[in-house]
Amino acid sequence: MTTHAARHRVLKSLLGAWALAACSAEETAAVEEHLTDCASCADEALRLRDAVTLLHHEESLDLDPGLRSRVLAHCLGRRPAKIPVPAWAAPYEAETARLDALLRDIGEADWRAPVRLTWFDGRGPAEREVSVAAVVTHLTAVDGVVAGSLGLPPSAAADDDPARTHTTWRDQSRALIRGASYAGEGTAERTVEYGPFRLPLPDAFLDRAFECWVHAEDVAEAVAYPYTPPTPTHLHRMIDLAARMLPRAIAGRRRAGLAPPPHTLTTAGAPGRALHLEIEGSGGGHWYIALDSPAAKAAPGTEVAHVALDGLEFCRLAAGRMRPQEAAAGQDGDREAVRDVLFATASLSRM
Repeated sequence: MTTHAARHRVLKSLLGAWALAACSAEETAAVEEHLTDCASCADEALRLRDAVTLLHHEESLDLDPGLRSRVLAHCLGRRPAKIPVPAWAAPYEAETARLDALLRDIGEADWRAPVRLTWFDGRGPAEREVSVAAVVTHLTAVDGVVAGSLGLPPSAAADDDPARTHTTWRDQSRALIRGASYAGEGTAERTVEYGPFRLPLPDAFLDRAFECWVHAEDVAEAVAYPYTPPTPTHLHRMIDLAARMLPRAIAGRRRAGLAPPPHTLTTAGAPGRALHLEIEGSGGGHWYIALDSPAAKAAPGTEVAHVALDGLEFCRLAAGRMRPQEAAAGQDGDREAVRDVLFATASLSRM
């Protein structure tokens, strides 16, 4: 029979394995029974268990849901390209790649999840509820307008088959990127017709990148998927596009009777009243918005008002995800000018 002293030595030698939960069931039972009778071993076991806790934090074995987006962003920023994508198409390439990753991760049932789309129709907020599949079909249809400007056939999208809907959108977006990359000189001078207005091809790609990001966030919210904003560089370019479109948006609202007439008539290229738009945070910067004529020259010396907005909040306003009255803007100067610019920003939104 094992003596008490020998049993004590054996069980004491097992304390380290016990603290690491590496003992068998029989050994664990024997050690824990011993600890109720031996104060010195109980103290030693407590110190070992505390040490193990400091050295080893229990962590979930589930992958961080944001890991894929971070790896994708890293690869897009570092991988060399045999045929480089033009700088003006880079935001579209990045945003379509991120949305593609999201769509690969969701299940078939998620494609039927309801998505609440909101926009500003010029007078007030509007909304519509559609499925995830319908959102992707919508992106495919509008991307097809840009595809036509590159001589590519637009894709026929249908949202009744999730796999086909995803493939159709993805193949067209990749064709657009290849078309931009292989296009010859003068391609960037082409324009894209959007019905009531037109955009130079580089701006059209930037516009599509913006809408891809906004609708990807709509989808991500509907299926509880983590999603991050674009890189600061790309976000700055999207904000710049919106800021450049504001003078014509203001003029359009005046023609529709939704804004008061201009204070003065300004000839093209002449200095005119301006609003200083300051965008803070990621993608931020300073812009001067012509108030009385889209062709007027807006400069610091002509500003009559100043508005400061966070970059992401400005984008949400331009996407119709926020009402002009809700924008937490720092305001100074001509209140009418401030209102004109905030409402014109919201009017840039489309479904």
